[in-house]
Amino acid sequence: MREPKKCIIVDDEPAAHYVLANYIKQNPQLELVFQGYNGIETMDYLRENKVDLMFLDINMPEISGMELLKILPTHPKTILTTAYSEFALESYDYGVIDYLLKPIYFPRFLKAIDRFFATENVKEKEEEAIVSSVSVKVDGYFVDIALEQLLYAQSFGNYVKLHTTKKTYLASITTTELEKCLPEKNFMRIHKSYIVSLDKIESTEKDFVSIKKEKLPIGITYKRELSDRLKK
Repeated sequence: MREPKKCIIVDDEPAAHYVLANYIKQNPQLELVFQGYNGIETMDYLRENKVDLMFLDINMPEISGMELLKILPTHPKTILTTAYSEFALESYDYGVIDYLLKPIYFPRFLKAIDRFFATENVKEKEEEAIVSSVSVKVDGYFVDIALEQLLYAQSFGNYVKLHTTKKTYLASITTTELEKCLPEKNFMRIHKSYIVSLDKIESTEKDFVSIKKEKLPIGITYKRELSDRLKK
């Protein structure tokens, strides 16, 4: 069985949280990992955590759902939840999967979830077709680095140090941009500054992993996911 997809609810109404949390709990393919009541705390959470699906209310104080989508440089796949329908067309400009009108009924919720998993299946097929290397700019030239040689990546300002079995490259790319280029099943961010090749990890301690005798820190928000993935 696949790992459940990580979901968050963003809504200023407690009643909406109650309904959606109950629906999510009834679907073993979904895991509710965060409940936000405004855009600010949601942005803080998304900076540090990987999320697959966001249930987002449009009408919220301070920052509306549409404004949040505009502000975020990247955001999880999103299902909008609202009592109003006038934003439906605009919402699809931001890659919104579906648009649920309140009150949200369970059959309609399931239909939206089916749409989400349909997009996930396409994404997984695309990932399977990814070639075995990543192309990055080093000293003004693009270099292809074989993924099987990549040990870990280390944030270095607006650059990333790519440590491989052969040498270390200083690439003109951010850690976040690099993470999007790497296959999820083989690589994982373990700290805001480190991405590692899971099969290159030699040992783990409470707060570190060891790769080629280098100890790399594990961020507190990544510990549980790393533990779960290494067990598998």
